[in-house]
Amino acid sequence: MSVGGRVGLRAGLDIGGTSTVAVLLDTEGAPLAHHTARSGRGPTAVVDVAVAAVGRLCDVAGVSPAALRGVGVGLPGTVVDGRVRNAVNLGIAELDMAGALGDRLGAPVFVENDVDAAALGAHHVLAAAGDAPRSLAYLNLGTGLACGVVTGGRLWRGAAGAAGEVGHVPVDPDGAPCPCGQRGCLETVASGSAVARMWPATDAPPPVALFAAAAQGDPAARAVRERVLAGVAAAVRLVALTFDPERVVLGGGLTALGRPLLSGVREALTELARGSPFLASLDLPDRLGLVPRPAEVGALGAALLTGVLAAR
Repeated sequence: MSVGGRVGLRAGLDIGGTSTVAVLLDTEGAPLAHHTARSGRGPTAVVDVAVAAVGRLCDVAGVSPAALRGVGVGLPGTVVDGRVRNAVNLGIAELDMAGALGDRLGAPVFVENDVDAAALGAHHVLAAAGDAPRSLAYLNLGTGLACGVVTGGRLWRGAAGAAGEVGHVPVDPDGAPCPCGQRGCLETVASGSAVARMWPATDAPPPVALFAAAAQGDPAARAVRERVLAGVAAAVRLVALTFDPERVVLGGGLTALGRPLLSGVREALTELARGSPFLASLDLPDRLGLVPRPAEVGALGAALLTGVLAAR
């Protein structure tokens, strides 16, 4: 395998506040290598970790980073033309990620918001399984709440890149303050940070502790659980009424709860539709699922950006 020119291999990085997940794809889009590292904090450290991760992938494949077709990066924050702003969890106010990483690797770098990248990855996984919907909404239930939309195999970003920022739609004017500066946003009731605020726990991840206590009959836990499930259902309804995707898949840290989360949200959607023939006609519970291969879709989608963004 020559290292002197582009060999068609693509690397993808999903850079989160805690970990950086990296994947190398072959020319057919199949994973060749994986690597996970602790994320850096601050522009220099984030780029250093990314360079090291790509280096590890290339060592496995026996190629140099400069031989790659491209490197895709998904990370939180607002991304425009390869620059990321306000990636608070990474300690980044502003960074030319494409330029800084590209200079270090000698390969083309393509950068996108992490949720959008994961949406692309989810669509790819479903397509590989012969189950690709015409349109897909990926609802990320992580520290925050956001949505990525894929239609016709392409990302839908909106005019200012804000398409899918459903977490910052206010639903309760008297609710908790939101990091965005508003109050009572969906993110304050339907996200990992919301669960940690409403059900703090030290012996287990708050979502796990919450659902375990609720299953054991704790009335306070049940009340919080139902509020979270109702919040997620409201987010699914908002996404459905805004984009009307064929499929909505849940991703992010909360989905580690698995079937109890999915069945609970489906029940909440069914309850919402009881008094509305219109909502009932949309069959939202049947259009909802969990993201396949949740640990991989972010990095996988980032790798696919090397084709999507390069074709712009």
